[in-house]
Amino acid sequence: MQFMGYVRANGSVGSRNYVGIIPTVTCANDVANAIKAQVMGTVTFLHHQGCCQLPPDLDRVTKTLANIGCSPNLGAVLLVSLGCEGTDVDYVTEEIRKTGKPVEVIRIQELGGVTNAIREGTNLARKLAMGIASQQREPVDISRVVMSIKCGASDATSGMASNCVIGYVADKLVDLGATVVFGETTEFIGAEHILARRAVNGEVGKKIYEIVDAMETRAKSLGCDMRKGQPTPGNIAGGLSTIEEKSLGAIVKSGTRPIQGVLEYPDRVTEEKGLWIKDTPGREPEILTGMAATGAQFMMFSTGRGAPQGFPSMPVIKICGNPNTYEHMENDMDLNAGLVIKGERTIEEMGEEAFALMLRVLNGEMTKNEAIGYTSSIDIHCLGPVI
Repeated sequence: MQFMGYVRANGSVGSRNYVGIIPTVTCANDVANAIKAQVMGTVTFLHHQGCCQLPPDLDRVTKTLANIGCSPNLGAVLLVSLGCEGTDVDYVTEEIRKTGKPVEVIRIQELGGVTNAIREGTNLARKLAMGIASQQREPVDISRVVMSIKCGASDATSGMASNCVIGYVADKLVDLGATVVFGETTEFIGAEHILARRAVNGEVGKKIYEIVDAMETRAKSLGCDMRKGQPTPGNIAGGLSTIEEKSLGAIVKSGTRPIQGVLEYPDRVTEEKGLWIKDTPGREPEILTGMAATGAQFMMFSTGRGAPQGFPSMPVIKICGNPNTYEHMENDMDLNAGLVIKGERTIEEMGEEAFALMLRVLNGEMTKNEAIGYTSSIDIHCLGPVI
């Protein structure tokens, strides 16, 4: 089985071919956005990090930005630096350059301010966009797929329909030799023992327990129990009574295959295939960024109440478990898994429909959030305070 993708110099395969305009600090966001507005074929990643943070978080932001730039969905990269930020711009540049893709850097302070930086950045972005415009898709084996998965705005139908459909696709991809990455550590609580039993060895099982405990400990350090924020008010209104109930439904989207390991938030996937966990929060801007940093070509996103947002460089396929939500938000939802709830499709039948949709998106079909440009959800998950 094959799909048509953009084969990069380092052997990775993209489903899209953008120039990524990446601000290396929040102070450079407006310049990056102004450049994007003037050059077709570009996307930007507006975030709130990169300065006045503790060293572990600056390192985390640096590595995340580097791996966003290494994404196979980007054919070239322009880094927009202020010039005095805490992130390591040279490291980001060199890591992206190692992939073989073109990368340029502008520094706002060195160029004499915003106006000059926008002019220089626009010229560079235009040249990069023209340079990759002639790249063609090639047939590649389905084993080159890296799928990320998530659920959001969940209700009772998520665990009964849309998560089950994504789990079916996850199992099928793993069996075909591909890679699947799931996260949302907050939504392992109460189900971590089930995930640990699926670990390939005791070390991986131990790590699953550790990331759940660390997530809860961070919440308790503020004098709170995480269960005051999970389930969310929307989850409760949708019929989910406890975090344990939510977790038991959420982990269904990972399928049933063995878990190979646990990735840290900034990490790219390794050469090893199969099913992986990435330690992430559940909120969309942070988890979508972390999943794009893995090198995923797309995300399959389960929702019951309706979550419409996407991501700048990574297509996000919305699988809706609630038939009423799908009817009400049809312009935002890509697939109606609520047909399972209505008894009109089996999970397997809907899983095959989702798999077919996935192949079309990999081959270039736009998701609905791409079509309407609702794709700017990005932020980077950090652990410490802004100082």
